[in-house]
Amino acid sequence: MSFNGFSKKGIEFLKELEKNNTKEWFELHRYIWQKEIKDVSSSFVLEMGETLQILLPEINFEAKVGKSLFKIYRDVRFSKDKTPIKSKIGHIFWQGTTHKMQSSSFYIHYNKNSYFIASGIRSFKPELLKKYRHYIMIDSHAKELDEILNDIKSKGYDLPEFGFKRVPKNFDKDSKLSYLSKYKSMFAYKEFPIDDIFFSKKIIDRCFKIYQDLFQLQQFVYKITI
Repeated sequence: MSFNGFSKKGIEFLKELEKNNTKEWFELHRYIWQKEIKDVSSSFVLEMGETLQILLPEINFEAKVGKSLFKIYRDVRFSKDKTPIKSKIGHIFWQGTTHKMQSSSFYIHYNKNSYFIASGIRSFKPELLKKYRHYIMIDSHAKELDEILNDIKSKGYDLPEFGFKRVPKNFDKDSKLSYLSKYKSMFAYKEFPIDDIFFSKKIIDRCFKIYQDLFQLQQFVYKITI
């Protein structure tokens, strides 16, 4: 199955899911999810992954649930959202041998209203947070990251909010670069309303352009993980 854009019927499915978020409803309509979301997402992962190899030949991707595709059922034990079915459809391409969610990655997800294209790591676990802070304590690394983030912002990309209100005690709070220590993640992104590009093959080109723009950040974050 070749990829020609995400499915309009898939978006309609997500709209209906919002009104009927139960396991019973989902299982009755699983065939729609399979054809209009999962199969389309699998095709996207294969084409986007092959395209990303131009930028990063060793990029990891696999068009399977648990790999580049995410499970549709939510583990409500660890979520504030107790609805059983996820209404956000995610895809991830990652670099390195660590767990994909703690690896520097290229990412896209969508819901019924919008889609979100990003690169980096969206949440540091404690061990990786410690490595990040240790890395940016080296002045040359902090300056490099500051320059990358300023360049990204100048191109119209957004950054995550700070994860901490205060500068950690082992950082100089008077340094102009101390703000970097307040992050609990490191990624940049751009969000779009669902549009004609989303439903066409041009979404591959849009993602690739964004991933190119964010490549320096992605590589900086990758160095923290190795």
